[in-house]
Amino acid sequence: MQEIKSSKLIVNKSKFFGHLYQINNIDEIKILINKHKKIYKKANHHCYTVILNGEEIVKNDGEVGHPGKVLLQILKKHQLNNHCIIVSRMFGGIKLGPSGVAKAFKNCANQLFNQ
Repeated sequence: MQEIKSSKLIVNKSKFFGHLYQINNIDEIKILINKHKKIYKKANHHCYTVILNGEEIVKNDGEVGHPGKVLLQILKKHQLNNHCIIVSRMFGGIKLGPSGVAKAFKNCANQLFNQ
């Protein structure tokens, strides 16, 4: 596994930390999630999506707005295979609502490709 890029976004005091990885197998996903849980200890959610050998995996980690699906659309848009996007959110005390959450995850992940 290899980290390709990272990004940070703040929306209404919530912090979003995005990472794009190239991965080789399904076991690396657990390693990456555990890594994120250690790095972002105060994060409430670690949402991710994976396309690995054509198989799609989406995890919302209890977050509203289906951010995993939003992240999957970004991987597909860039025609990436064997890649993973993980976005960790630290709640800032202001609810964003489902559409606001989805938009924030999308914007954070899009920064990975606009840098």
